[in-house]
Amino acid sequence: MQQLTPEGQRLVADLSQRHGFSPDAVTHMLFAVLHGNGSMAQFDHPEFAGSGQWMQGGMLMLGNMFDYALKARVDALCNELSNILANQPGLLQTGSFQSQSQSGPHSAGSQQQQHAGGIMGESSLFVPDPAQHWWPRELGQPSATGSQNNVQYAYFAGARRLAVKTGGQVWVYDTLDHQIGGFSQQQGAGGSILFTSQYGTVVLSSLPVVSIDGRPQQPAAPTAPVGGPAPRPPASVASAPAADADIFSAIERLGKLRADGLLTEEEFAAKKAELLGRL
Repeated sequence: MQQLTPEGQRLVADLSQRHGFSPDAVTHMLFAVLHGNGSMAQFDHPEFAGSGQWMQGGMLMLGNMFDYALKARVDALCNELSNILANQPGLLQTGSFQSQSQSGPHSAGSQQQQHAGGIMGESSLFVPDPAQHWWPRELGQPSATGSQNNVQYAYFAGARRLAVKTGGQVWVYDTLDHQIGGFSQQQGAGGSILFTSQYGTVVLSSLPVVSIDGRPQQPAAPTAPVGGPAPRPPASVASAPAADADIFSAIERLGKLRADGLLTEEEFAAKKAELLGRL
């Protein structure tokens, strides 16, 4: 269980005194409401008559259904905790950020996960959990996060950065002028990571790599294998023809997107000119 900050401990002590429950019981309910995304809670504590369930809007089930005084106190505590958590920035999930795999000849099935913002640890009530902050600290709080097939994503709209964790490495991409709304990852041979933006579906490998595990990379169009990105040779080793080939490959992919109607002629020309400017 994540630990409380001194501010979180003061909050628990205050709620304990006002609602007549022990600090242990209040802490138990705090995490129960948090794990219910602020709108529901499943709990099991002797001060709450054992196991029970609360849902915002008036639904409350206790082990002792006829102890109406206890029900009123528990409901009041849960509602106050819900309001407190809702006012903590970046704590509860809001909106949606889709990450899904598509069924097809190279897919083992389809699945979808939605995440947005809510990363426990950004709140002043909880000690940050390092395991939940795998992206570079200087990027700050992500606008959205997602995960699929052992690949994790964190999108930073303000910084125009996308962090991808795969194979034990953290890659940071420059998102250019893309406004990312979701990811899809094809499975099996020939699969690749795609993302959707205002330009439609785009291959992740068309984005410039900013850093790999904190090591800055020379700006060039990266190449991603099945299931995620793979390291490029250091600038001192990579040859100029190889870098040029990456750029021409990216232009070829953009041409296919234009042919498929996912890019307009003007958008294709602008992207092509940008890539050719790196030669």
